[in-house]
Amino acid sequence: MIRNARIERSLTVADIAERAGVSRGLVHRIEQGEMGTSIGAAFELAAILGIHLFEAEPTTLTRHLAIEHNKLTLLPQAARKKKQNINDDF
Repeated sequence: MIRNARIERSLTVADIAERAGVSRGLVHRIEQGEMGTSIGAAFELAAILGIHLFEAEPTTLTRHLAIEHNKLTLLPQAARKKKQNINDDF
């Protein structure tokens, strides 16, 4: 969502990194969904881009997920990222 919002607003990675006070590499890692990135930096980028991460209605998240899924279905299978298995068994 962060990457799409940045592109829709015609901002470069350098622009958004400068506004947030983070490195371009961190912006790339956040956009790629890497697990080791700072949650605070991700929230900062989302706020700068006007992305509402916490909505009162659960249907809003479902709608956002459906939009992203529809965009991904347009890509050829070879261009899609492999799904990462997350081990959340503590």
